[in-house]
Amino acid sequence: MVSIVILALLASLALVLRVKRKRYNTPPGPKGLPIVGNAWDIPKSFEWMTYAKWGRDYSSDIIYLRIFGTDVIVLNSAKAADDLLNRRSNIYSDREYMVMLLDLVGWGGRHFAFQRYGDLWRAHRRLFHQYFHPAAVPAYYDKETQEARKLLPRLLEHPDDYMQEIRTMTASIILGIVFGMELQPNSDPYVAMAEKALNGMASVGNVGSYMVDYLPWLKYVPSWVPGAGFQRSAAEWRAATLGMYDKPFQSIKHAMASGKAPPSILTTMLSKLDPDEDNSTRENDMRHVTGTAYAAGADTTVSSLGTFLLAMVMYPDIQKRAQEEIDRVVGSDRFPSIEDKDELPYITATMNETLRWRQVTPLGVAHKLRVDDEYNGYHLPAGSIVVGNSWAILHDEERYPNPDVFDPTRYLTPDGELNKDMPDPEPAFGFGRRICPGRYFAMDSMWIAMAHILATLNVEKAVDAAGNVIEPSGEYTSGLLSYPVPFKVSFKPRSASALALIQPGTSVE
Repeated sequence: MVSIVILALLASLALVLRVKRKRYNTPPGPKGLPIVGNAWDIPKSFEWMTYAKWGRDYSSDIIYLRIFGTDVIVLNSAKAADDLLNRRSNIYSDREYMVMLLDLVGWGGRHFAFQRYGDLWRAHRRLFHQYFHPAAVPAYYDKETQEARKLLPRLLEHPDDYMQEIRTMTASIILGIVFGMELQPNSDPYVAMAEKALNGMASVGNVGSYMVDYLPWLKYVPSWVPGAGFQRSAAEWRAATLGMYDKPFQSIKHAMASGKAPPSILTTMLSKLDPDEDNSTRENDMRHVTGTAYAAGADTTVSSLGTFLLAMVMYPDIQKRAQEEIDRVVGSDRFPSIEDKDELPYITATMNETLRWRQVTPLGVAHKLRVDDEYNGYHLPAGSIVVGNSWAILHDEERYPNPDVFDPTRYLTPDGELNKDMPDPEPAFGFGRRICPGRYFAMDSMWIAMAHILATLNVEKAVDAAGNVIEPSGEYTSGLLSYPVPFKVSFKPRSASALALIQPGTSVE
């Protein structure tokens, strides 16, 4: 039987050949093939590195690709991203409609990061912003601190499950704040459901991950057809995605009706509804915004804290310097607090470097150009998918010498204060009007967890049964979301006083 790919090419041939495009001076890029364009040039993984290489090969910070008739623009520099995605955000804030992600896996209409630029996106983002703007997030410090302290003994008890323990901490924070829910001990179903949904997002969220994004009619191909395995994968991910949005919302709505719902963002939202009105649309908005808060909070913090632990294992001198700063400012008889942040610039610099060194979303979510545009003499066609290559931007050797080296001092002045002339790693959170509105909350959660770990634990390379050091690979997964490949790590209390903070009433033998 002819494969789906060949069928797709044959079915599209007549249409593509009929499209007569005027030749413009588009940016440089690899020469494509007839019909498919550059479809076979784009690797299946770590595309951001290939895009950066093409930028160097063509001596251009902006490159052009064409895939099955779709124009793709990749921005590899901070200047190009700022000029277009930030300064011209009125025409660069739309999103490409990715059939696999939105229709088949179920994120369409739910996660506002993927929504088209319009009224629904504005309504969802506005509702989210009410609870996560900079002046709102201090209300969540206590919960973030409480869960960071719960994390510490779990790391000592289950060092091989450190990523799962981080995921549990993050989920506890989000579920508590957004839904007022407490996690069930040992394999909470909401955590497992969110993990599966986010794995699906990571697998399908980059432009070009699946042929169906360029040939939308493929979504109607039955799953039993050879080559349609994407349908079976999508069905599994879709169930988890819909459950992540629906189940917590319905649980709290029912609890609220019986007067048993604890206070939360969702109960605050629901309490503002007029019972005499039809609230179906507003309730749907609330369902999607609270579910998005859960999804967004989980992916950023989990991956970033995994990267932080990897950096501490690989760069013990940096860990030692961070611990010395905490010891000097905080002492050893209490935990660090967010109120200490101004006195702990090296910890903040370490957080910034964590976000820069390895991004959670190396390519972010692609933008879409709404009208024809011109930039540096190049024509950028309306309808182009525009990718801000955050990885390339945050690994620019001119701005970040030796970019693959983890070095928090990039963000410090010679006297150890935060360097106000060094920009924060904002590209890690996106660009323009589509920048992540939950970034303040995410960075607070990161900072609090990092400070607690550094204050009380030594993070070291693990050893095997024979006493041999187990070196971490330093590798990462590829996809919309990128995570460190699991590595062995050892956690040890820094001192008797540290252990007493972690586990009151105990002492080091």
